[in-house]
Amino acid sequence: MSTPRLAGKVAIITGAGQGIGLATALKFVREGATLVACDIRQQHVDAAAEQCRQLGGQALGLVVDVTQRDMVDAMVQRVLSEWGRIDVLVNNAGITQDARLQKMTLEQFDQVIDVNLRGVFHCAQAVSETMVAQGAGVILNASSVVGIYGNFGQTNYAATKFGVIGFTKTWSRELGPKGVRVNAVAPGFVQTPILDSMPDKVIAGMTERVPLRRLGQPEDIANVYAFLASDEAGYINGAVLEVSGGMTV
Repeated sequence: MSTPRLAGKVAIITGAGQGIGLATALKFVREGATLVACDIRQQHVDAAAEQCRQLGGQALGLVVDVTQRDMVDAMVQRVLSEWGRIDVLVNNAGITQDARLQKMTLEQFDQVIDVNLRGVFHCAQAVSETMVAQGAGVILNASSVVGIYGNFGQTNYAATKFGVIGFTKTWSRELGPKGVRVNAVAPGFVQTPILDSMPDKVIAGMTERVPLRRLGQPEDIANVYAFLASDEAGYINGAVLEVSGGMTV
């Protein structure tokens, strides 16, 4: 029987309470990782951690608002006190506040920038010292096809997802020589709770744009994160991997 690809690794996932984050947490546990599930709602982190444990994994659920640096730092210290190392960070937490340029409020703009960009910075900086000291680590950032091609009504979101790619390219240069790999994943249309409020007609139109004629599932993205977190991806650094079913071809 082969060894699980993430055996012995301690992984932190933000936004792990639902959608892609939860699917990634469960995938990592199945692959042998010790999992730290972070989200802003207590009931979500409790449920995520319990699902991980039901799979036979070690898991800790922590309430963390990634925009609050003191909460991020406290989370990192808790992980280090429990396990003494951090091998993987998946910067998955993110929000949308959509509006056209002429209608977008400053509050909508600032909220998305704060979570999707500043939050990614906070978490990566908070774990970087530990990873560099270990001489090994993986930081995986959630971008989007919107962060490559833009999207109508998503000035703020697109800016953050373009920015995350900039983070990824820069950190891969800075941290690569220290043994820390940094990559980004750019999902296309994925069937998550964010889509629940969309009309069926809109969903059908989204599906039609994908050559595979289906929306992505959270597990499709989780599988990619698991590969990039593993030693199998040991020579992948600074990459932005589009996972969209070919929608941008």
